[in-house]
Amino acid sequence: MTKTSIQKQEAKLKEITQKIKNEKNKIEQRLGKQVINQANLDYANLSNDQIKSLSEKIAEFLKQDQSHNQS
Repeated sequence: MTKTSIQKQEAKLKEITQKIKNEKNKIEQRLGKQVINQANLDYANLSNDQIKSLSEKIAEFLKQDQSHNQS
């Protein structure tokens, strides 16, 4: 492969990697928004500690739910 070809492939890989990151961010934002809406939470009243606590509780719930579904 020529240097130019490798550079083009690297650029393409960086572009794809960025697209993946962007999609992940979109999903995370939509998920967070849905959780906040479904739980009737107020954005203005959510501290970082509350967000962390909620995410831990949700993660634990999902882990338990998955283990029940696998049984």
